[in-house]
Amino acid sequence: MTQRLLITGGTGFFGRALLRHFHSEAQNTNTSKPLFFEEIIVLSRNPGAFANRYPNLANAPWLRWVKADVCQADSLDTVLSGERVSAVLHAATDSTDSAGLSPFEKLDQIVEGTRNVLQMASRLQASRFLLTSSGGVYGPQPVDMTRISESYCGIPDPLQFSSTYGLGKRMAEHLCLLFGQRHGLEIVIARCFAFVGQDLPLDAHFAIGNFIRDAINKPSIEVGGDGSPVRTYMDQRDLSHWLMVLLQQGLSGQAYNVGSDEEINIKDLAYLVRDTLAPEKSVIIARKMSEQSFRNRYVPSIDKARTELQLNLTYPLKQAIWETVRR
Repeated sequence: MTQRLLITGGTGFFGRALLRHFHSEAQNTNTSKPLFFEEIIVLSRNPGAFANRYPNLANAPWLRWVKADVCQADSLDTVLSGERVSAVLHAATDSTDSAGLSPFEKLDQIVEGTRNVLQMASRLQASRFLLTSSGGVYGPQPVDMTRISESYCGIPDPLQFSSTYGLGKRMAEHLCLLFGQRHGLEIVIARCFAFVGQDLPLDAHFAIGNFIRDAINKPSIEVGGDGSPVRTYMDQRDLSHWLMVLLQQGLSGQAYNVGSDEEINIKDLAYLVRDTLAPEKSVIIARKMSEQSFRNRYVPSIDKARTELQLNLTYPLKQAIWETVRR
């Protein structure tokens, strides 16, 4: 059977990172196509608009576009009718796309969208399914926990509207597990944390993207709080590589954290961006950090991916910041 990979969310941040990854592989192989798959099929609500904006990513002999919406089950009923795919990578709901939705719309997009894609994967006789989930499924990181491992069973507070995204992703994970058991589909979960790179939006709710935007376009770099939250950032080139390894080698029924474990607080991040891109500019921090400041953490343990799949971080944060401005 022809090895085909079907991707949902191929025009979002994850999708563009993956397409760049495939293009790089194709350029570096004698067969002028990505490794492992002879054809990459991407579902999009508007393939034409993406092709107009990213013609270098949209046009390749091994790439096929299909117009469909994962939230509209009837639009998926005839997708690739009579064909089969080897694997499905479901990346159609990320935190950027969902930011403007109401909590109810966000939950519906994540859970029902995943159900629709799982049903399509079964119809197309896929053998593997990778869900891009989120570190948000763990809920707030305990103050005494240095890094969150996959064995931690914390959850977001179900009585908070702000928990919708994390709870939706956790529900989608469980739905994948149930569907895999019923239909014999090998399910792998990628719990994704924070990223930086060429396709990161600079005008969304991502601190590092906002700092890079300020370094490029504004007289100073502004930190909205006291700079105490602790984060980590994985380069999108590592992200795409990790996702492909998880898709092919991850153990069925298992979740893997995807991200960096090299932590930095937001204040130091602002100064790192400044020193890297615009050393002549100042950093303005809205509030002073105090001993009473709550150190909000969002730091994964990636020991499982390192041990089981020999995955490692390739690109240091400073290099990833430089890559982000190469647009």
